[in-house]
Amino acid sequence: MENYGIASIRNVALLSHSGAGKTTLAEAMNFSAGAVTRMGKVDDGTTVSDYDPDEVKRKISINLSLLPFKWQNSKINILDAPGYADFAGETRAAVAAAESAAIVVSASSGVEVGTEQAWMTAEAAGLPRCIVMNKMERENVNFDSVIEALKTRFGAGCVALTVPIGAYKDFNGVVNVLTQKAFTGAHPAQEGPVPAEMAEAVAAYRERLIEAVAENDDELIEKFLGGEEITDTELTKALKQAILDRAVFPVVSASALNNTGIDSLLDFIVDFMPSPEHRTVALADGSELNAGDGGSLAALVFKTTADPYVGKLTYFRVFRGTLTSNTHVWNSTKNVDERVGQLYIMHGKNQEPATQIGAGDIGAVAKLAVTVTNDTLAAQDAPVIIAPIVFPSASYSVAVHPRSKADVDKLGQAINRLLEEDPTLESHRDADTHETIVSGLGDTQMDVMAEKMARKYSVAVDLKAPRVPYKETITGAAKAEYKHKKQTGGHGQYGHVVLEVEALPAGSGVEFVDKVVGGAVPRNYIPAVEKGIKEAVQDGGSLGFPIVDVRATLVDGGFHPVDSSEICFKIAGSGALKKGMEVAGPILLEPVVALKITVPSAVVGDIIGDLNTKRAHVQGMNPDGELTTIDAMAPLAEVQRYAVDLKSLTHGQGRFTMTFDHYAQVPAHLTQKLVEERAAEVAAAQTVH
Repeated sequence: MENYGIASIRNVALLSHSGAGKTTLAEAMNFSAGAVTRMGKVDDGTTVSDYDPDEVKRKISINLSLLPFKWQNSKINILDAPGYADFAGETRAAVAAAESAAIVVSASSGVEVGTEQAWMTAEAAGLPRCIVMNKMERENVNFDSVIEALKTRFGAGCVALTVPIGAYKDFNGVVNVLTQKAFTGAHPAQEGPVPAEMAEAVAAYRERLIEAVAENDDELIEKFLGGEEITDTELTKALKQAILDRAVFPVVSASALNNTGIDSLLDFIVDFMPSPEHRTVALADGSELNAGDGGSLAALVFKTTADPYVGKLTYFRVFRGTLTSNTHVWNSTKNVDERVGQLYIMHGKNQEPATQIGAGDIGAVAKLAVTVTNDTLAAQDAPVIIAPIVFPSASYSVAVHPRSKADVDKLGQAINRLLEEDPTLESHRDADTHETIVSGLGDTQMDVMAEKMARKYSVAVDLKAPRVPYKETITGAAKAEYKHKKQTGGHGQYGHVVLEVEALPAGSGVEFVDKVVGGAVPRNYIPAVEKGIKEAVQDGGSLGFPIVDVRATLVDGGFHPVDSSEICFKIAGSGALKKGMEVAGPILLEPVVALKITVPSAVVGDIIGDLNTKRAHVQGMNPDGELTTIDAMAPLAEVQRYAVDLKSLTHGQGRFTMTFDHYAQVPAHLTQKLVEERAAEVAAAQTVH
């Protein structure tokens, strides 16, 4: 594909609620533009954009897909983003690389949760947008009622630009209310006059369009209110500006399945959606960079894919200057030189070699050494840094358990590769439970991650709820004595320790104090006593969980000149601490997290009711328009799957953050059950070993 000037490029993020037909629409666009010779189907797994085995299996988009094609001497880069909330990171990446968004709405379903989320994502990025009312071939479709729903939710700027001719099985084209021409049939659409029976309706739609556009233009509003004629040239120019100003959001109708209305949609994208020259991009220092063909290089890496066979593939958007194959560039984010090999234009999974990628365009390069998502590639003498994409925070965690020894060895590398591909994933090793924890946006994302691990890196894993890091402490004080004594012929074993144990304030940790006098325990054995106590702290006291907030003071003991050794005093120290814990009022502590939950105000009652079943304490509520934010404290054990629960309760409209706050005592009626479960776990582990 040849290089296009910045004015002839359109980068459009395709966003929607999952199931609105976005991928089929992208397929129809590709077919109309001649980029593919036949239309693939989602159900058959043959579409250009859903090529990943996980996407074919689940019949949903999981990854952002790039689909470039030529239309009317312009290049359109469609960024097909997933509609499913678990893959919102891909949507953020698409929006960062685009100048505009086409939000796809199913004509039979209207405005859905995902439609609102797509709108908010585009709005937050400041993108001009249009709305594609897809699936006009469906039964019970009412174009006007969907237009009204769009206006109610997104404002009066949502106005029809192309209206359907016929409905359901009779849908066979669209009328452009601006040009007042009809386009019937699939590609290539046939141009003709407006059907006589639609003339009155089309005139009414045109009047609404003129009114919406004129409200954004002082000269036109005067003409409109004065009853003067507004020319097509004036209207076209003003409409372009109103779209750019995000004052008007044209609605175009189509049937992707039947490839009807697609040519008109593509014409609209080229004629009215902004080119990259209209985009300014924020820099990390707070200033802005104006896009342009001239000037030194500034490109943002917005996506990375990793494959064990192909290697790493880095997707970038050039905002200024030109990136050329087989050169060196400066990674200004990391302050290192990066060698660039062969550049590619990506079309789904297919790569087309390119000699250079100009300003405003999108490309990919293989096998970069240090560059990752959110890095800026620039010229060393003008090392600008583009403000990074802000990805959604992880809110759902799983423990990853490898199935075999071989899987254990390969797990770390596989997770690192997946983290490189998906910036919404996080991973750490829990110091208390010794589990590998991976966090993300939801359970579907975690399932896909596990399948990808097995398919790409041959690492088989089981996903489980992370163990809760319970702790054990005491409420009082006690004195405990432990003698380790063994006689087996020859040298025996002898170690005698007397400890005083007492509770410390929360967060103090475990202290060891030596107050032995008169050599009751020889100085050379005291470090062994301390070591035994530290081991007991990890192994757990009488309840079986790691010990916190306790002071152990060595006050007395005894030794044998022949049979005593460091190991004897280590065992005695450990035993004394455990005995002391038993009589000093042991209690179990659990982590408590702070939740900040934002939900539609209409469902606050349901959310509070659900929190009450989770032993949560609501701290406060802050209504703000249609949304309410609830602050609550809850035991971690009760809210490990809160991402899934909240999605279910709010139909995907709720969001929350969760942060560790403090440890609190476990209620007595739950303690016994947890202690029994822990004892069974330890016994099972010993049996295995």
